Amino acid sequence: QVQLVESGGGLVQPGGSLRLSCAASVSILRFAYIGWYRQAPGKQRELVARISNGGSTNYADSAKGRFTISRDNAKNTVYLQMDSLQPEDTAVYFCNTYPTNPSWGQGTQVTVSS
Repeated sequence: QVQLVESGGGLVQPGGSLRLSCAASVSILRFAYIGWYRQAPGKQRELVARISNGGSTNYADSAKGRFTISRDNAKNTVYLQMDSLQPEDTAVYFCNTYPTNPSWGQGTQVTVSS
């Protein structure tokens, strides 16, 4: 079973940027898609962005134009570049595969605040 470790979160001011990393314990080529999710306090987990083995991408409306998902197959890593961050982006960010791995990682906390 694949293990996924998220990193790169932190505290930033509105308008700032972060780059999140999702490191997998196995080749990410095993999975048709890998996605980034987030969950804010009191809200449901939502899909932010996903990327296929072929490099096609999809974004939530809230992320379009500000976030960029990418992958490095040699490093078994998926990235999420987050620009123009806003307080509403504050959440714990997770990554997962498609088909979904039932075991979610710890996620990485992103806090956008002045």
